[in-house]
Amino acid sequence: MRIVFILFIAVFLFSFPGCKTGKTEMQTPPNIIFIMSDDHAYQAISAYSDHLTKTPQIDRIAREGMLFTNACVTNSICAPSRATILTGKHCHLHGKIDNSLPFDTTQMTFPQLFREAGYQTAMFGKLHFGNNPEGIDEFKILPGQGSYYNPDFITNEGTVRIEGYTTDIITDLTLDWMKNRRNPEKPFLLFYLHKAPHREWLPAERHFREYMDRVFPEPPTLFDDYEGRGTAAREAEMNILLHQNWAGDSKIYPEVMDELGIEPASDWDKQALRNNLGRMTEDQRGAWDEVYGPMNEEFRGNYPGMTGEDQMKWRYQRYMQDYLGCIAAVDESVGALLDYLDETGLSGNTLVVYTSDQGFYLGEHGWFDKRFIYDESFKTPLLVRWPGVTEPGSINDEMVQNLDFAQTLLEAAGIEAPEDMQGESLVPLLRGDTAAWDRDAVYYHYYEYPAVHMVKRHYGIVTREYKLAHFYDDIDEWELYDRLKDTLELNNVYDDPAYAAVVDSLRAELAELRVKYRDSEELDREFMKLYQNR
Repeated sequence: MRIVFILFIAVFLFSFPGCKTGKTEMQTPPNIIFIMSDDHAYQAISAYSDHLTKTPQIDRIAREGMLFTNACVTNSICAPSRATILTGKHCHLHGKIDNSLPFDTTQMTFPQLFREAGYQTAMFGKLHFGNNPEGIDEFKILPGQGSYYNPDFITNEGTVRIEGYTTDIITDLTLDWMKNRRNPEKPFLLFYLHKAPHREWLPAERHFREYMDRVFPEPPTLFDDYEGRGTAAREAEMNILLHQNWAGDSKIYPEVMDELGIEPASDWDKQALRNNLGRMTEDQRGAWDEVYGPMNEEFRGNYPGMTGEDQMKWRYQRYMQDYLGCIAAVDESVGALLDYLDETGLSGNTLVVYTSDQGFYLGEHGWFDKRFIYDESFKTPLLVRWPGVTEPGSINDEMVQNLDFAQTLLEAAGIEAPEDMQGESLVPLLRGDTAAWDRDAVYYHYYEYPAVHMVKRHYGIVTREYKLAHFYDDIDEWELYDRLKDTLELNNVYDDPAYAAVVDSLRAELAELRVKYRDSEELDREFMKLYQNR
């Protein structure tokens, strides 16, 4: 009788999803929070490396979930990356190959599928997509790049301006929705999308002085001469000294530039700073001038005696001070959201993703910006917390991409993914099942040339061990890097006889990937014609 009673209780309990046990069992459709910052380099997250800064709140996601060390993008530039995330397709299929060409709005995006499946959906922050989001019940998104101070927001009911600092405002909007308009009877899909730390890097007032006073370690390749690389690296226009704006980026006041005879680095150099400071209230501008005014005065006195090397070192510090100052507010804001989830008991059934739209150069090779297949640009942070499914503190080094995000979240929610999505669900990896993962190489393709920063068109294949890239259009050059022996990617070994077999193997595999993902030389030519005819 006792055995029968125990069996009855077991059957009764396991007939309810909420009573399942075991770390790989999902109780109910999970809530999903997708957090993405803009241009947040993995080097600036202390879960990856603490040599530049500390990000204790973002690190919580890794500590309580999984850190991906080989996450990467299909095309390292903002809008195309976001289109890939939303569609689960490579750029040549969704059509958003660069920041200017339009997105094909007939493409299915995964938020639409979530809403159809009964999820409540919301989006706050920076979409940078050229159109209002599909499949989103409530949104407040920045127009274009948005502003750091007193930003405008496009909403379901029109455009509004909100006074304050954009990172804080995006967080307040997100928490307000969570507290006041979230339907507790439905699972939710929430996009929490930061503008920071996108150029031109204006920190929050509370971080002005702290970061202005800090000195950061220089990367070993700050003064890279690009020997051992091809034409593309030598001709790119993203050097901190030569191509960053003196006013817009380094925050040298236009009148100081005029007095010192400093030529603008671009047509929008001085106007960029004027536009940003012009949005500030009187109090905000006063707080800015209290810190950035003395910096300008010190620079005015030192500049006449500065060598080119001195200027590069100084501009690198100015870059890091503002860039990392922006990240400080992002980290605080992520902590506020995680705290709310813990306080309300929502953490237990909420999958949280933290990522960026791509990587970013923080002085490596003397550069800022992104675009290249080289690691600092190509790799992106990815941290995922999924209580009851993902082992806390786990680390994964498989080759995963932003191409995979849509299918991952759809599977996590129990929603069938469209057959034309090209990614692979990361759910097996999140469950700790690496044996179920069979990808050993990823495909990359960058298109935006000729354009700002002048990074040449290229496509390539990347494995854990090697990286093979073909630069095309106005040149025809191949580069191969040994990712294990040459972690700084300084030596192109494509023509080294010792790597001949590797070249042959990777070129064959690259050709197969091009077929698999339906990319081709014919498409390359079509996209080049689009640029020529604009």
